[in-house]
Amino acid sequence: MEEIHSTDPFSPYTPDIGKLDECFDENGQIRPHYQRTFDFFSGLSAAQIESLHGFTQNSFFNQGITFNVYSDNPEGSERIFPFDLIPRVVPLKEWDELEAGLVQRNRAINLFLYDLYHEKKILKDKVLPADLIFSCPFYKKEMLDFRPVDGIYVHISGTDLIKNADGYYYVLEDNLRCPSGVSYVLSNRQAMKRLLPALFLDHEVQAVQDYPEALSMMMREMAPNRMDDPMCVILTPGMFNSAYYEHSFLALSMGIELVEGRDLFVEQNQVFMKTTHGAKRVDVIYRRIDDDYLDPMVFREDSMLGIPGIMSAYRAGKVNILNAPGTGAADDKAIYAYMPQIIKYYLGEDAILKNVPTYHCSNPSDLKFVLENLAELVVKPVDESGGYGVVIGNRCTREELEENKARIMASPRKYIAQPILSLSMHPTFIDETLAFEPRHIDLRTFTLTGSSATHVLKGGLSRVALRRGSLIVNSSQGGGSKDTWVLSA
Repeated sequence: MEEIHSTDPFSPYTPDIGKLDECFDENGQIRPHYQRTFDFFSGLSAAQIESLHGFTQNSFFNQGITFNVYSDNPEGSERIFPFDLIPRVVPLKEWDELEAGLVQRNRAINLFLYDLYHEKKILKDKVLPADLIFSCPFYKKEMLDFRPVDGIYVHISGTDLIKNADGYYYVLEDNLRCPSGVSYVLSNRQAMKRLLPALFLDHEVQAVQDYPEALSMMMREMAPNRMDDPMCVILTPGMFNSAYYEHSFLALSMGIELVEGRDLFVEQNQVFMKTTHGAKRVDVIYRRIDDDYLDPMVFREDSMLGIPGIMSAYRAGKVNILNAPGTGAADDKAIYAYMPQIIKYYLGEDAILKNVPTYHCSNPSDLKFVLENLAELVVKPVDESGGYGVVIGNRCTREELEENKARIMASPRKYIAQPILSLSMHPTFIDETLAFEPRHIDLRTFTLTGSSATHVLKGGLSRVALRRGSLIVNSSQGGGSKDTWVLSA
C-alpha cells in the first residue's frame, strides 16, 4: 500500500468522562490488551484507514453481506452492514467469566421452559406471577406435556450484553426464538484476516470459524431416536426476510439444504423434502420462521411460510425443530426481570451475569415508579426487537413523555422500564471526520446447547452505534459492527 502521510487519526480522540472506554483507562492510558492494536492503527494515516474501510464495504456488497430494513419501506430496503476496522479486544480471563455466566443462564432457561410446559412448579411456588406467563403471546399451549429431544428447548441462543461504567457485564435481553447475527461475526473475521493479516497474526485470537461445524454437530445429535445419518435443513421464510443472507450463509457453510415451507410436506407424521429424485425424509429442522407461521393447521391458518402438519410430526417424535416452538415464553422482556430468581430456583446458584434493574408496568408499584420517573428511564415494549419502540426518557420532549405515559397506561403489560445505563465506548472510525471517535457498543454472544455439551462462540457480534451519542446499536437503527477478538492468553 502506498504510504500517505496525514494527521494521526487518534490525535483528536477524547474518551468521554464518566463512561467506560474499552481502549483507554480512566487516566487516558491505553489498556495493556489494546496496546498492539493502538500502535498498529496509529501507524496508519487517516487516508489509509479510509481506503481500507471503503474496500471492506465494497467487498461486503459484492459478497451479498447485507440486511433488509422495513422501517421506512414496507417492502424493505437492502443495505450493507456497516463494519468498523478497529476490533474489540477481550482478555481471556474476562471472557471465561462471561462464558460461565452464559452457560449457567442457558441451563436455567431450558429447565424453566420444561417446567412451564409440565408441572409449573415455579408458578405454584410463586417465584414469578403466573399471569405473566399466561398472558405472554409466545407461551404456546400446543407444547403442554410434550418433551422435546433430551428436554432441550433452546438450542441456539443470542444473549445481548453491555459493559457498564462499573466494569461489569449486564444482560440486556435473551434472544431465544430465531437469534440472528452470527453470519456477520464470521464475515467480519474473514474481512479482518484478509485486510489486516499482520495485526491479526500479532495477536493470539480465539477462532470463530468453527461455529458452522459446531452447529452442524449439535443439529445431528439432536435428531430423533439418535439416528446415525439424519437429514438436517434450515427453514427460511425466503429471500425477502431481513436475515436471509445469514440463512443462506449457514446452509452453505454446513453443506445442508436451505428450504422454504413449500419445499416440505408431511405424510403419516413424517416430514419430507421435495427433490428432483423424489421425496427425501427430513429429521432435523433449524427453523428461522416465527412460531405463528410454522404450521397453518395449528397456528395462523393464513400462513404461507410454514408446513401443514409439522406440529403433529414434531409431537409424534418424527422430526426435531430447533429452537422448539414456545421458547419465546422465556425471552419476553417481562420474564427477563425474573431471570436471577429463575437461575436461583433451578440451579441453587446466584446469577453470574447481572441483570439490568427492570420495572414491569403490569405491577402497580412499578407502574407508579415508571410514570413518576419516565424522564430518567428507558421504556421498551416486551414484544419488539431490533430497537423498535424503545423510548429513552432523557431525550424526549415534555409532550413526548406525556404521549408515552398514555401508551403505557393503556397497555401496562406491554412495557418494561430500565435505568439509562451507560454502554461502554470504543474507538470507531467515522467517515465524516476521518478520525477515530468514541461510540457506544454492546455485544451479542451465541450459545449452542446440545445433548453432549454447550458451546459458546469465542467471540460475538460487537454492535456499534455510529451516530454520536446514540445508545441504539441495532443495524435496523443505523448501527454497525466490529470483529470481537477473544485472546488466547
